[in-house]
Amino acid sequence: MAATNNRRTQFPVLRWVGLIWLAVWIPVMARTYGWENFLRMCDVAVFLTAIGLWYSNSLLLSSQAVGVLLPSLAWCLDAGWRLLLGHNLIGGTEYMWDAQFPLLPRLLSLFHVALPIVLIWALVRTGYDRRGLWLQMGIFAVLLAVSRFLPAADNYNFAYLDPIFHRAWGPVPLHFAVIMAGALVAFLPAHWIFRRFLPAAENLNRAN
Repeated sequence: MAATNNRRTQFPVLRWVGLIWLAVWIPVMARTYGWENFLRMCDVAVFLTAIGLWYSNSLLLSSQAVGVLLPSLAWCLDAGWRLLLGHNLIGGTEYMWDAQFPLLPRLLSLFHVALPIVLIWALVRTGYDRRGLWLQMGIFAVLLAVSRFLPAADNYNFAYLDPIFHRAWGPVPLHFAVIMAGALVAFLPAHWIFRRFLPAAENLNRAN
């Protein structure tokens, strides 16, 4: 990861906000959904973002920004569509209206709205590290492999069924290859946008 020891106070307030968020979010979500729920890519992003903010680590923050931008936009679009029109557009946020789950954990799921905003703002400060794309691909590969040890019905990180056609693509190695290729396609637009419009981390590092 990028060396950031000389910039640990880059987020003097937000780093503590992230820590307090984890102190509230972890026990509530674990009690409601179980500890295995933290293996979802979006939940892992919360942990890694908190760490990235604490250490002002541009590489870690860049990887999570690449990973969450498109999924979070899809989440917000689906939830907004349901809120305004009464039905889901693409699916994935039905649990937000499921009364069998307590209200607090459902409200805490609104981190999908705030997380990309926080990450983009953080990258304006630290710069975008282009290696973030490949770090995120590696993180997702690990999560995908671990998810095969979880129940198929839960389909964590699409380890059993893809998110579009809801099917398995042959043997496990082939399915993994398809999902990883899909992840790369999903991450590339954010990577291109951040490279185009955000300062490069290496430039800010040299300036400091």
